[in-house]
Amino acid sequence: MHTKTGAYSRKVSNMSGQSDLCSRYIQIFIVVACYWVVSIVTVFVNKSLLSSDTIALEAPLFITWFQCIVSFLICFILSKTGGIPGLFNFPKGTPWSLDIMSKVIPLSLMFTLMISANNLCLKYVGVPFYYIGRSLTTVFNVIFSWLLLKQATSYRCILCCIFIIFGFYLGVDQESLLDSFSLKGTIYGVVGSLTLSLYSIFTKKVLPSVNQEIWLLSYYNNAYSIILFIPLMVMNGELSQLWNYTNFHSLYFWFQMLIGGVCGFAIGYVTSLQIKVTSPLTHNISGTAKACAQTVIATQWYNETKNTLWWTSNLIVLGSSALYARFKQIEMEVESRKPISEEKTSLV
Repeated sequence: MHTKTGAYSRKVSNMSGQSDLCSRYIQIFIVVACYWVVSIVTVFVNKSLLSSDTIALEAPLFITWFQCIVSFLICFILSKTGGIPGLFNFPKGTPWSLDIMSKVIPLSLMFTLMISANNLCLKYVGVPFYYIGRSLTTVFNVIFSWLLLKQATSYRCILCCIFIIFGFYLGVDQESLLDSFSLKGTIYGVVGSLTLSLYSIFTKKVLPSVNQEIWLLSYYNNAYSIILFIPLMVMNGELSQLWNYTNFHSLYFWFQMLIGGVCGFAIGYVTSLQIKVTSPLTHNISGTAKACAQTVIATQWYNETKNTLWWTSNLIVLGSSALYARFKQIEMEVESRKPISEEKTSLV
């Protein structure tokens, strides 16, 4: 009798475990799918806002500024309501504390430059080339980690960076042969990669000031960026463009601007959610695969024909980026298994 009861209990336990595992896989699939959809839609919406003839507003920084306002308002509402019941809790905090401002504003300046460069890159280059144009982030990560953090990088990771640079060069070369190359857009792409790398490094230093809360940092960055964008828009000569713009009465214009702002907020949320339910490595691999799908979709959407070497440059960059992420993960796992010496233990 006891044997039958034990076998039945194990069977129920196994079924329960399989059910939990199945639910886990379904959750991961839904989150990754949401990340892909939101990320790709955001790129296409921003491209339409920045370059389409229907919008026809030559003020890319104003468009980016408006998206920061939408993100800030969403964060402000969530901070007052405490988040979304059943989904997540929004941490308490205010961006108007002088102590917080002094610590976060330097990072917010980097954030402002980063999203400005990214949108300016997207304005001048096509969506198929957008990933290649911003593909040097990994290379700048290695350089700045060595210069600022004194962190060495393994030879195989450096080799991946060399292949990324080669893939970037090949992509630029093929883009120029296809008469779709934009020097200005490529420069903004390189600047965007550089500022993203610096932003990632400095984020690690600033996070302790906001109790390691990513949402608070996003809230503060958008609050300060609203102010920081104003002199940038003036220097870029956008005030005259805004003064002479005739479509401010258009509901379609404001609807698309609002969609762009919501997408800007949503991409931050689904990115954090994907890292939470998977891992940073899985997020990197998912982002790389998403970039590949985005490139293929964009070439079909805009009816662009690319040659073999152009596609080869994409494969080189995508493959090298994925390998770099994998190598870094292996190195971190090896490092975590190393025993801590007595001297370090006593220091801890």
